[in-house]
Order: sequence, then structure tokens, then C-alpha cells
Amino acid sequence: MQSDPVADMLTRIRNASTAKHNQVVMPSSRMKADIARILTEEGFVDAYGVTEDKPQPNLVIRLKYSRDGSPVITDLERVSKPGRREYTGFREIPWVRSGLGINIISTPQGIMTGRQARKMGVGGEVVCNVW
Repeated sequence: MQSDPVADMLTRIRNASTAKHNQVVMPSSRMKADIARILTEEGFVDAYGVTEDKPQPNLVIRLKYSRDGSPVITDLERVSKPGRREYTGFREIPWVRSGLGINIISTPQGIMTGRQARKMGVGGEVVCNVW
């Protein structure tokens, strides 16, 4: 049994991009699909999809690489952990690598980037940082 499925997702993406795999497959959940959607919108991964496998749907993420073959995702960092949740107000949302990366925040309006949360004026739980 996993105690932190989001950390498992980030580790799978990190390991697959280091090993230069084209895609990574993992059990799907709504939160994982939302994180994959944000990574796709922000240009860190190429595409994602959810299969209709039974009994558990799978999340398939196609990784993105630059022209020289290096992964677009340099690193992923889990911020809020099950043992210690990290919450922030919209005025205190941290910048990731001076704006070169993004943070993914779980807000009452849904999962979004730190930039979107600042614009909407909502805070929440800082799920992870990506750069």
C-alpha cells in the first residue's frame, strides 16, 4: 500500500525521464490526472491520457525531450507531504527558480499553478514544484 500516491507519480516521472523513456504508466486518480493536465498545459510533458482498464484505470504520460535529448523536466519536488501539509495564502505563494518553474497548488477552486492562484486571489496546499 502506498501512503503518498502523488509522490509515487512524481518519482515515476523523474525516473522515466532520467532513463529516457517515451512514456510512463501509473494507476490513475483525479488528482494525478489534474497534475498531468497542468504539466501538459505548461509544456513540461507532451501529452497524457487515461485508459479505461478494469478494475483500475491507468494514467499514461508521454514525456517531452529537447532537441539535444535532455528531458524538459529538470526536477520535480514534493512540497506538501502526508506527515506535514504545507498551506499558503495567495500573497505568500513562493516563486520556483525565479519564475522558471511552476508550483502546483490544490485550492478550493481546483488544482492550478501558483501563477493562476495568485491571479484568482486564492491560496491552498502547495502540492509540488516543477522546473
